[in-house]
Amino acid sequence: MVKVREDQPLDATGRVDIPAWVAHLGREVPLADADEVQRACDYAREVVLDAMQRYPSWHRLGSNFRAGLEIADILSELQLDQPTLVAALLYRCVRKELTTLDNVRQRFGDEVASLIDGVLKMAAISQLQTPLGSLSQHNQQENLRKMLVAMVDDVRVALIKIAERTAMLRQVRDDSRDKCQRVAREVFDIYAPLAHRLGIGQIKWELEDLSFRYLHEDDYKAIARQLAEKRLDRDHYIDDVKNTIIDELKAHRIDRYEVNGRAKHIYSIWRKMQRKKIEFSEVYDVRAVRVLVPEIGDCYTVLGLIHSRWHPVPNEFDDYIANPKPNGYQSLHTAVMGPNHKALEIQIRTFDMHEDAEYGVCAHWRYKGHDTQSRSSGYEDKIAWLRHVLDWHEEMGDQQLSSDGLRSDIASDRIYVFTPEGHVIDLPQVSTPIDFAYRVHTEIGHRCRGAKVDGRIVPLTYLLHTGQQVEILTARQGGPSRDWINPQLGYARTSRARAKIQAWFKQQAREQNLEEGKALLEREFRRLDLESLDREKLATAVNYASVDDMYAAIGAGDLRVGQVLSQAQGLFGVDDEQQDVDRLLTRGRRSEASSQSAITVLGVGNLKTQMANCCHPVPGDAIVGFITHGRGVTVHRQDCPNILQLRVDEPSRIIEVEWGASQATVYSVNIEVLAWDRTGILRDVVSVLSSEKANVTAVNTLSDPDDNTAKLNITLEVAGLEALERIFTHIQQLPNVVDVRRLRQGGGSSR
Repeated sequence: MVKVREDQPLDATGRVDIPAWVAHLGREVPLADADEVQRACDYAREVVLDAMQRYPSWHRLGSNFRAGLEIADILSELQLDQPTLVAALLYRCVRKELTTLDNVRQRFGDEVASLIDGVLKMAAISQLQTPLGSLSQHNQQENLRKMLVAMVDDVRVALIKIAERTAMLRQVRDDSRDKCQRVAREVFDIYAPLAHRLGIGQIKWELEDLSFRYLHEDDYKAIARQLAEKRLDRDHYIDDVKNTIIDELKAHRIDRYEVNGRAKHIYSIWRKMQRKKIEFSEVYDVRAVRVLVPEIGDCYTVLGLIHSRWHPVPNEFDDYIANPKPNGYQSLHTAVMGPNHKALEIQIRTFDMHEDAEYGVCAHWRYKGHDTQSRSSGYEDKIAWLRHVLDWHEEMGDQQLSSDGLRSDIASDRIYVFTPEGHVIDLPQVSTPIDFAYRVHTEIGHRCRGAKVDGRIVPLTYLLHTGQQVEILTARQGGPSRDWINPQLGYARTSRARAKIQAWFKQQAREQNLEEGKALLEREFRRLDLESLDREKLATAVNYASVDDMYAAIGAGDLRVGQVLSQAQGLFGVDDEQQDVDRLLTRGRRSEASSQSAITVLGVGNLKTQMANCCHPVPGDAIVGFITHGRGVTVHRQDCPNILQLRVDEPSRIIEVEWGASQATVYSVNIEVLAWDRTGILRDVVSVLSSEKANVTAVNTLSDPDDNTAKLNITLEVAGLEALERIFTHIQQLPNVVDVRRLRQGGGSSR
């Protein structure tokens, strides 16, 4: 049977005798300042009575005061400190808005107010949770528990909430059946497993039995009748068995031991009957005792003593010491017919085995508990910390713990957010609304056009946090943007979302992918002034059979423009050994973009070369050389206007050149930024260049007041085409920027 609530002491008028209750509490747990606890009780009663006078029809408001006392009683059994007990007394008054958190803070301090605030945040789960029962029920339960743990930075917050739900479940029997079942379902799915994970057995079994009584009333009553005895009687039976075993241990000179016992609660009996498909008479561990001893040999000695004292039940002995479970669990399990010919289960293990079973990788709560899914390290770290604090509290005593020792600085590696319907979605720590949309449903992700977080519009690059409610704004039709799979823009940060976006583009018609991929690449080539690049050779370099295949891959999202530009720069190959030599030769010469080995003169070998200042070629450009008088070979782009004129005027001095085995460290490039004029546009552009570590050697700005535009002509040094494309992408994102592209030559645009 479930635990019977102890009534608070009453005075002659029938009201709770607060001084007597505080005195009783002081006998359960040391109170640093009993007067403060008395003041908290008086204040809670005062605000409740005031509300009842103002709202006479709210006759049940008085239950909030009694509930506060009951929550504190439950927590006193766990030996919690005084601020926790005061917070427990006042929590329901704050939640029911009978007083405010600020009033509590002014009267009882920041620590008490902080604890209540933490419990209020956990209470939001109850308000947003929707009825479970779908195929994803288990996932929702798991995610809700993970969200609760992620929100807890102080172990006392979790304990107050669990105690509050326990008190609520005790009270709810006077309410409607629907409310009883709704509260029971929440406690059964969320808070009983959480208490189980934290190792609070004395609360866990009560939550399970109370919930089971409301959710499966007939099964509960049937098992209760078959037990044919009260829990108190069963506890006395266990105590007698423990005393008998202790006498046997002492008689056989086993000096170090620990004997614990418990009477199996009703839900646990029902669960075992369902799992093993057995009748009540076949449940042999309705009563159970655990014996801990120092050595393995002692385990078998105790087993012999038990079997000689009581007759063993056939086929109910398991030696998990000689044959450990797959997770490493070790123990001896046996069932005997104990005193009065009643079935009794006995577990025997060493102290080390018990430590491993309770806290190690084969912990009891890992393989037998409610949550069996894989867990993130952050979640496990937080659970381990919570259990550690509880154990520490039990060992050291209330007076030894500071409030700082009860708080956690463990960072979770997952976040947990709500859908508008109250379902919990778990995501990696760095996730955006786009990631959330694709986690909820692929079609929601495809049609996403905006997002609200806690009712407020946010950009699609916004980083989500645990506990937030996220609503996705969708269009009736359409698909994702190609910008979402650009990692530099920060829209989709999870591999799941990016894979679904790419899959969407793959499913589109090849012609559409081809057309959009071509437009995307050609636009980038125009911007970088690379229109003369050999497309066939480039397609081969990126491992596609044809130019059309390359375009289609870009359109489908399988190939990024940045990858194409990287291959464009290295089309002619680089010899690693020679490259290392050239890096040594060009050390400290950032402003000079060539070396003896950077350009190869066909048919002649290496000559002194220099890049033409009129067109500034970079690796990947088609180039040609012009023999100067005394200055070696000047390298131009093949489409440079100056070289076109020189082909007519002095064709004999034109020679073929190509990019050599080593390319220079940096290359000088002229770019033009066109923007609607505003204050700070130059500063923002230069900030982007600085963040990309591009060296700016010249800047010229021209504002046109007639059409309110500004042109920025900038000369900068970059490592190659991929770096230049990245710079263009970031500049294009700046407010008011209309276009950015590479100039064909000083002052002349390629538009």
